[in-house]
Amino acid sequence: MNGPGGAVPAPAATAPEVLLAAEGLEKRYPLRRSPFGRRPGSLAALAGVDLEVRRGECLAVVGESGSGKTTLARCLLRLIEPTAGRVRFAGEDLLALPAGELRRRRRRFQMIYQDPYDSLDPRQRIGAALAEPLLLHHLEHVEHGPGAAAPPVPALPPASAGAPGTAAAPGGRWRRRRAARRRALDLLATVGLPASTADSFPHELSGGQRQRVGIARALAVEPELLVADEPVSALDVSVRSQILNLLAELQQRMGLTVVLIAHDLAAVEQLADRVAVFYLGRIVELAPRAELFARPLHPYTVGLLASVPVAWPLGSAPGAERRVRAPLAGEPPSPAAPPPGCPFHPRCPVARARCAVERPELLPAAAGPGTAPEAGAGGSERLVACFFPGSLPPGGLPRLEAPPAP
Repeated sequence: MNGPGGAVPAPAATAPEVLLAAEGLEKRYPLRRSPFGRRPGSLAALAGVDLEVRRGECLAVVGESGSGKTTLARCLLRLIEPTAGRVRFAGEDLLALPAGELRRRRRRFQMIYQDPYDSLDPRQRIGAALAEPLLLHHLEHVEHGPGAAAPPVPALPPASAGAPGTAAAPGGRWRRRRAARRRALDLLATVGLPASTADSFPHELSGGQRQRVGIARALAVEPELLVADEPVSALDVSVRSQILNLLAELQQRMGLTVVLIAHDLAAVEQLADRVAVFYLGRIVELAPRAELFARPLHPYTVGLLASVPVAWPLGSAPGAERRVRAPLAGEPPSPAAPPPGCPFHPRCPVARARCAVERPELLPAAAGPGTAPEAGAGGSERLVACFFPGSLPPGGLPRLEAPPAP
């Protein structure tokens, strides 16, 4: 029905679809008694993580080493079993699936590992490594390409039918292998590698080429979700930009949902739609990428952004006095013995007495800087676990440096 004056009312905005969701995710590793008499206990790698990944977005997870980023990625894909919590993929509880059902679902979510060499079999040629997931999931004859719909999850053959990949007709096995070989060559072309790469072993390739092979293998089964664990941390700067551009192009062309685990905040600023900041197994800030880089609220986020190197801080010319933003000092505490209250308060330059005894929850951020989060502010895009968000200037604590000697 037309509105007043014949105008058509705008349709109501629909909430984005949540593809992956974690609820109260925890992962604890038991500690054994050491020769020095340490008492048995547990190490909390994840301490109650609630996270949603929307379909088609790139969610970046950033933080210092040991904050639990890789553990989160492996728990989300059930590569390791969480101690507590739930993981839902497209509305289905992954932790409740038996092994056979989980194996059939794995083609819908794949992972790019941090070390491109250790993730490949050194005795297997690249073409065979790319053909293996196609044969396993019976996808070697499926037509793939930009805009093509993902094929349905195929049913695995029963145990009485023989090993997977065995065809009833004479020569069927070799036809499947030839089809998988053709698909492997197409995948190499997709990631910018020549067809001759299929006959190479991993040690014959450079680090950038091996990482492209890892991306091609993850894309082989047309997944909906791609988890990239530090995909460019072991690469040179020039190769790093090529891999990041490739990931951005593939995400746009194939409509992928990406979870990016990264230390490189420049890569996060280039690819991410939203950013989750991790500290000691918890999310301390979650915000859209542009808002987080423009006005970080949590002091830890401010410290991370202040640690990014720049050529000339604040545009200072060579020989002039330079104002350098000081990153946060100190080391993260041990996850086996976290501090009471806010886990960040021993390193926080704006911590107060309340921070040492009470742990802040991850709540929607208040509108004004320097005020506590609002417990009843629903629908906010910014979440922060801090009693005094925005108290630290966005660039960190300034310090003056003398100009370099001529």
